[in-house]
Amino acid sequence: MKLSKNFSLSELIKSPTADRYDISNAPSMEHLVNLTVLTHKILQPCRDKFGVVTVNSGYRSPALNTKVGGSKTSQHCNGEAADFECFTIPNPDLAKWISKNLEFDQLILEFYKQGDPHSGWVHCSHRKDGSNRKKIMTALKQGKRTVYKEGFIV
Repeated sequence: MKLSKNFSLSELIKSPTADRYDISNAPSMEHLVNLTVLTHKILQPCRDKFGVVTVNSGYRSPALNTKVGGSKTSQHCNGEAADFECFTIPNPDLAKWISKNLEFDQLILEFYKQGDPHSGWVHCSHRKDGSNRKKIMTALKQGKRTVYKEGFIV
């Protein structure tokens, strides 16, 4: 099922973890609507500008989200968020482009390592009701913990 010109439902719900542990990752109709909006508002514009977008994580069922250690309030569980990369542009530059050109709720440069332009990935969410906060953060590992800092830290 196509969600936009270049994105299919299968790439927004694929999960090796779900496959490995036989966890259902089937979205509800509400999740499907949210995923469709996400592809049109965030992923497709990135694809149109930079070429192929690789989605590392899209929708996560609650069981899958628990298994991967996701936040209990993760927008992935609502079909409102995706983690992705474009290999034609460094992740910090992709995140900065999104911040200047697209409407989003949360934009997080996750686990970027200075000097390695394609390290980490970009997490971006979008709420279809228009209550998008335009919150920008960087996720960093400090020991075994993940720490979120305001803004882009590159």
